[in-house]
Amino acid sequence: MIVQLLQSAAAVYLGTALIAGLGMALETRRLERASVVLLGFGALIHGVSFLSLHNAENPPPLTDLSWVFSFMTWIGVVFYLLLLRRSRLQRLAVLIAPGAFLGAFLAALRAPGNAPIANTAAGSWPHTHVLLASAGLSLLALAGLAGVIFLIEHGRLKSKRPIDRRLPLPSLEALDRVNAVTLSAGFLLLTLGVISGMFWLQAANGRPWTGTAHETWSLLAWFIYGVLVTARFVAKQGSRQAAASAVGGFVFLVFAVIGLEFIA
Repeated sequence: MIVQLLQSAAAVYLGTALIAGLGMALETRRLERASVVLLGFGALIHGVSFLSLHNAENPPPLTDLSWVFSFMTWIGVVFYLLLLRRSRLQRLAVLIAPGAFLGAFLAALRAPGNAPIANTAAGSWPHTHVLLASAGLSLLALAGLAGVIFLIEHGRLKSKRPIDRRLPLPSLEALDRVNAVTLSAGFLLLTLGVISGMFWLQAANGRPWTGTAHETWSLLAWFIYGVLVTARFVAKQGSRQAAASAVGGFVFLVFAVIGLEFIA
């Protein structure tokens, strides 16, 4: 059941990407709106797949990297759909949908062979940590994406290059607003993820800090984002600098939280 739901969500996300791309190529608003509706439908199926884990006989561990990525992409889609109510970001669906497709597709590939979490001594802390940290990563990814597009659009306006009517980007104000909202919400969730991770370690090992490379680099990434949030909201950092900081911060965060797992 879980696999079928994930496969269905992946198919809907893939269709969304194709329709969104076609809508941009043909400059058809009707197709753009259809892609947003389809993206919401895919998110609904994707969300139901997570709820189905409670009834599975052999549920996969949410701490598995493929499921972490799947949850991140789902949160990203949901938050993006919420942002659409206040900002005109419909055309970003062509970038959001492919990532969501990968998240659902990879989780579907891993679902049949996974086993339950072996370490039950930590109780629900592992899942709590993963859910909070993944949600934070997802929102900070949106902040980074908004930062990349902001820098592209800012560079185009500064050089006075003509607008490509086939790929009109959101306004700088809308992108800056997305950056601010996702940066603040993402940092809050990341902070809760760090705290819940310490509770996990305390429950499993009897101490909240073991000094592993993953813990050290994750805490460093959290500290860097603390500096970025302070610069953005306290020191009143400029929009362009904030966009560049969001991009650089997320690159470091991905290395610290995910990339380090492949090196170690």
